[in-house]
Amino acid sequence: MEIKCVGILTSGGDAPAMNAAIRAVTRAAIYNGFEVKGIMRGYKGLISGEIIPFKTQNVSNIIKQGGTILKTARCQEFTTPEGRKIAYETMQKEGIDALVVIGGDGSLTGARVFASEYNIPIVGLPGTIDNDLYGTDTTIGYDTALNTIMEAVDKLRDTASSHERLFFVEVMGRNAGFLALNGAIATGAEAAIIPEIATEVDQLAELIQNGFRKSKNSSIVLVAESEVTGGAMGLAKRVEEEYPQYDVRVTILGHIQRGGSPTASDRIIASRMGEAAINALLEGQRNVMIGIQNDEIVYVPFSKAIRNDKPINRDLLNTVKILSI
Repeated sequence: MEIKCVGILTSGGDAPAMNAAIRAVTRAAIYNGFEVKGIMRGYKGLISGEIIPFKTQNVSNIIKQGGTILKTARCQEFTTPEGRKIAYETMQKEGIDALVVIGGDGSLTGARVFASEYNIPIVGLPGTIDNDLYGTDTTIGYDTALNTIMEAVDKLRDTASSHERLFFVEVMGRNAGFLALNGAIATGAEAAIIPEIATEVDQLAELIQNGFRKSKNSSIVLVAESEVTGGAMGLAKRVEEEYPQYDVRVTILGHIQRGGSPTASDRIIASRMGEAAINALLEGQRNVMIGIQNDEIVYVPFSKAIRNDKPINRDLLNTVKILSI
């Protein structure tokens, strides 16, 4: 089937540089002679028909904006066969032959099911601050979120060192510790508590037994939000019960991590991946996520990107430990 028109959507949680990716997909598509349609509010817009023809000027000056001009939404209806059938009918009515889906794990899972049911060429871009998609060294938005965490923790450090306290800073990441672990290295934090090793060791007990705060007047610990780690609030509660001698404070960075103007690094990978998505369609690729490995563009089958857990680099845990003495 010849592709004449490409639809673009952003789905799930937003991430900085999604706009840079939208811009790159749009312009690379137009450059290669495709028509482009922007689909509003993710899969929801595909069902409701909220679709706008995109020209090159639609994406002018958006490279520096956070969020997504296409908006995003979670869509329960798309998880049902009936919802996907309506989405497919909308695509046919709008003349959209292929899709570029920018989002995280859930978005790509939806894309995979949709593609297999209706034989649609779909290419995914890894847009998530969690950096938890397998097959790519980094995801769109991760670097910006890491910089946001760094700036916030630097400010906290100023107040923490004025008081003798243990600060737990909760960062996003769902079930992945990349933001917590690399954030800890970037900020000189005393430890990172992450879900990947939560079942192997009691990270809190280890932190306190390792002579926590022997030589320091304050300590900052980054915690990945996760049921496995218990999050910052859960850990603070444990400290109050088990180690009442410590004065504990909790800061939850929350959605601040998702916002802001993207870093140069994020703008560049989003732009490269966006162009690569159109190249993939030109090459007849389908059901693949665009990744970057060792600075080279790679095509990762959806099944691999979604199903496999991305491993953390355990050497980094050691780095945090050594550098926090």
